[in-house]
Amino acid sequence: MKMKEYIIDIDQERKEILKKYKQLIALLRNRATQEQKREIRKAFNLAVLGHKDMRRKSGEPYIYHPIEVARIVVADIGLGATATICALLHDLVEDTDYTLKDVEKLFGSNVAKIIDGLTKIDDVMDMQTPSLQAENFRKILMTLSDDVRVILIKLADRLHNMRTLESMPRDKQLKIASETAFLYAPLAHRLGLYSFKTELDDLSMKYLEPEVFQNISRQISESKEERDLFIKAFTQPIDKILEKEGLEFEIVSRVKSIRSIWNKMRKKGVPFEEVYDLFAIRIIVDSPVEREKVDCWKVYTVVTSLYRPNPDRLRDWISIPKANGYESLHTTVMSSAGKWVEVQIRSRRMDEIAEKGYAAHWKYKNLSHADQKFEAGVDEWLEKIRDILKSDEITALDFLSEIKSNLFTDEIFVFTPKGEMKTMPKGSTVIDFAYTVHTELGNSCIGAKVNYSLMPIKHVLKSGDQVEVITSKVQKPRADWLDFVITSKARNRINNALKIDKKTQTEEGRLRFVKYLSENNMSYSEELLQDISQRIGFKDKNDFLYAFNNDEISFLDLKRSFEAEKPKKMSFVDYITLRPLINLMSNTKNVDEAINLQMKKDPTAMVLDENIQEVNYVIADCCNPLAGDPVVGFIKDSNLIKIHRTTCKVAISKMSQHGNLIVKAKWKNKEKVSILTGLRVTGIDTMGLMKRIFDVISTELKINVRSVEFETSEGSFTGTVYLYLHELEVLMILMEKLKKLDGVDKVIRINSYKK
Repeated sequence: MKMKEYIIDIDQERKEILKKYKQLIALLRNRATQEQKREIRKAFNLAVLGHKDMRRKSGEPYIYHPIEVARIVVADIGLGATATICALLHDLVEDTDYTLKDVEKLFGSNVAKIIDGLTKIDDVMDMQTPSLQAENFRKILMTLSDDVRVILIKLADRLHNMRTLESMPRDKQLKIASETAFLYAPLAHRLGLYSFKTELDDLSMKYLEPEVFQNISRQISESKEERDLFIKAFTQPIDKILEKEGLEFEIVSRVKSIRSIWNKMRKKGVPFEEVYDLFAIRIIVDSPVEREKVDCWKVYTVVTSLYRPNPDRLRDWISIPKANGYESLHTTVMSSAGKWVEVQIRSRRMDEIAEKGYAAHWKYKNLSHADQKFEAGVDEWLEKIRDILKSDEITALDFLSEIKSNLFTDEIFVFTPKGEMKTMPKGSTVIDFAYTVHTELGNSCIGAKVNYSLMPIKHVLKSGDQVEVITSKVQKPRADWLDFVITSKARNRINNALKIDKKTQTEEGRLRFVKYLSENNMSYSEELLQDISQRIGFKDKNDFLYAFNNDEISFLDLKRSFEAEKPKKMSFVDYITLRPLINLMSNTKNVDEAINLQMKKDPTAMVLDENIQEVNYVIADCCNPLAGDPVVGFIKDSNLIKIHRTTCKVAISKMSQHGNLIVKAKWKNKEKVSILTGLRVTGIDTMGLMKRIFDVISTELKINVRSVEFETSEGSFTGTVYLYLHELEVLMILMEKLKKLDGVDKVIRINSYKK
């Protein structure tokens, strides 16, 4: 993407800065006292002074950024004066000579504490460690338990950075966009900020999959007129009946996010024109809290009396809100034009919480039982975060995996025998449920009655199950439980119990070993214990004692260990065998030097070429990029770089977790490396179709075929063809030619081929 040229006009910039500030104050008109407005003005003046000589990559004055972050915090999240001050000052300590003590002296300890949280997050982001983003995320979540405004301001900061990402270099765009899609968008979703989540997803896609993003954006724009006519025809009958019912309401429509449209296209293998839920109709009812549910169901009755509903697509999040506070009725109905339409029904309060999430909750805090459930849900979520953070042994990347699996997954609702509802991640087992209720219940669990039927501890629960845990006094946690529990609470409690048990058994093993030595006229010493442990094959003497206490080591093993000679020194033959490995380990800078050489040849990227001598690279078999595909490289080890398509899920995950290992890469025009590429062809089974397909591939385009598999069923066929291709352009030509064949319905590129 080409960066727009920015022309500096100091007077115009001053006017623009003042204009932006006045707009910010206008948003706070009824939400800040005069004293608070004076504090905001003081923060604004300090930010302007601190950033006066700084400019963003786009050329704009840096102060535009904190003002815009403050505007997002106020207008889009709904926070107040303190958060506004913190948003204006969020980069001050990190980027200027002002210190945290200066901030505390001017604005108090509360503001300083939030600024400190934001600065720590940015400090971790700047660290060049292999698990950079994972550590960053751990730091972010640690701030949640202190003051949730830290993460809300950070999300606003990230949103504005994504909106202005165009001016950053390509490798930075890939890193920041991947990090956003992997971490920040799911976090916004979990905190109920659906508008943030949608925009962050789309902006990430804009840089990770630019061609797809532009294509879908164009198709959405081109279909707007036709869509508006359809929506008008669909909503008019609803509008008339709701007015007769005397309801105050608003009907709006919104196009689904580009990311969700693309996910639907990929999942179902359909083109843009065949995505039926391209948009949703939202009916927002202005009702008092006590009448919300009644009025929402009344609207549902009106809609379903006009249009036939799909019973499998009813979602009632009014009776049981999501853990992040989301409340709404969703139904999908068949329109008069023969198209399915999603309809969302909610109150004004529900809509505001759906858009502004956690922050909007406080506006309605004392109004309804739903908000009490929301507060309990947020507290429960924060408790899950604390559980994961408590684990000292978990690595940064394992921690990230725990967060993704426990906090960003779909949820189920399970009930205790007394009817108390527990929210759990989808895939939770009986033992997960037991630990959710109480640690001791989990430690002694031997099974459960699920809907009055006896089930084992590894039984996977479903939404609506009622579970009565069965316990035994002699039961204790076992290591194999870790193979099927999925909640962090269960995993941490099991690990803690195993650790305590191992410590106890290790001490018992030590007493047994001392007794054995005494019976054989030998004296115990730590040196002897370490020597025997190593001879038998244990690196850690405690592991040896634990195994000895559990009879995993026989007395015969001990006897042999005493008789064995000490290990010999490495022989010359051993050294010759290990020499390649030793050489590899002693030349860990090969990659950096080779990349530097390559960058000197072409400073914009590492060029992928058969003739490269300094850098070894391999094509990733998870996405099989062809010459012409946008690609990115990752340093795999000391002399190897792995090349992925930028749209590859594995690549996106790696970019978010290992941002410092990214190497920009591009294809050389004359690249002639053959890559195994797959196509899936579907359509109507007509006479001679297979021959026509082969004629195009082999005769017309002279492409080398690796393997072919065709299946027919009731007049339709599915064919899978694997080919050796050099470049993306040939693949696109082939796909277009195959689509034009009579009988062929769809031609889809297969991303991965593994033996």
